[in-house]
Amino acid sequence: MFHRGARPSSTEATIARLLFVARFIRLFAYGSLSVILVFYLVGVGLSQPQTGLLLALTLLGDTAMSLLITTRADRAGNRRMLLLGAALMMAAGVVFALTTRFWLLLVAAIIGIISPSGQEVGPFLPIEQAMLARRSTDANRTRVFAWYTLTGTIATALGALAGGALIRLLSPGMSPVDAYRAVVLLYAALGGALALVFWQLPRDGGSVAAAPRRHRGGAIASLSGIDQSRQVVVKLSALFALDAFGGGFIAQSFAAYWFYLRFGIDPERLGPIFFWANLLAGLSALLAARLAARFGLIRTMVWTHLPSNVLLILIPLMPTLSLAVTLLLVRFSISQMDVPARQSYVISVVMPQERAAAGGIAGIARTLGAAVSPLFVGVLFAGASTISVPFFLAGGLKIVYDLLLYWQFVGTEQRVAGIS
Repeated sequence: MFHRGARPSSTEATIARLLFVARFIRLFAYGSLSVILVFYLVGVGLSQPQTGLLLALTLLGDTAMSLLITTRADRAGNRRMLLLGAALMMAAGVVFALTTRFWLLLVAAIIGIISPSGQEVGPFLPIEQAMLARRSTDANRTRVFAWYTLTGTIATALGALAGGALIRLLSPGMSPVDAYRAVVLLYAALGGALALVFWQLPRDGGSVAAAPRRHRGGAIASLSGIDQSRQVVVKLSALFALDAFGGGFIAQSFAAYWFYLRFGIDPERLGPIFFWANLLAGLSALLAARLAARFGLIRTMVWTHLPSNVLLILIPLMPTLSLAVTLLLVRFSISQMDVPARQSYVISVVMPQERAAAGGIAGIARTLGAAVSPLFVGVLFAGASTISVPFFLAGGLKIVYDLLLYWQFVGTEQRVAGIS
């Protein structure tokens, strides 16, 4: 999977394995929590608008922590920053499980790391990708990221399945809220397991010291960790924020709750549905590497993303549960094919010593975009006639993102290395 023609050293192979294990544990935790999070918060007494506000602040807090951690990772050490992220994830889970006070939940949401969507949040992704990029070549980078994506989506799928199964197992002997709380405690425990994995990394995290460089941008460049790659990172980040703003309307927690509101389906039955949805999404990532090798990264991103967004708009128009679930599964089977191509493209257009910071800023832009949407979703879910509006907004905004991305960047691909 890694460097062709040369066998990786035992240390490099160990680091890569640890990063994949960490990815699996983290996304398993995110997947298990995403299925029940909205149910849990409503169950402990929060109103739907309060729940939307809390989840929005959760993402904003994740953004702040990610900015703080990723822009310092190359200088402070990858291992140290990853351990800090795991500690914040564990702490957030503990607070969410032990208190129902809104202001304490707000503090934990802002400072800790919680994923309402079942997808990556926090500082982990950009740091891990920068570490993996140093252990891959231009020729196989997209394939490495495809396997990395597959690992995460399978973990999310298994987590969603496990969350539903745990609720079903505990429901006969305890209240629904207590069953949901058990899943939140599992999330905290997995944060601790993640810290143990990161603890095994070499103290420098396997990082090659960044080459000395002058920050032409002064204080801003110094704080952000981005200098020569600033222009392209700003453009991509703005587009990624738009995409994530649209996606935030149908984050997995909200999608699960929508199925409950529309069709009355219980959380334990949602687990298997989102298991298969995430599994299909993960398997499709492997095909993305082949498409990118043939058509290019940008074309792969746009041509697979556009039809998935059309399907997204059609889901709430389905008259029956079976048709809505079928369309959801078809949509998931192509919706994540752009992810490894997007990750590889970001890595390929920035300076090697700026990869962790660039990935962090791009991730922060996505988190900021996704953080705004829940404010509107909570209000829309409160009205019976508007519960399906988030699907239409999400699909429309994401289609606009696809068209803008193609217009801005398709002509630049021939000048980018690593289009595979």
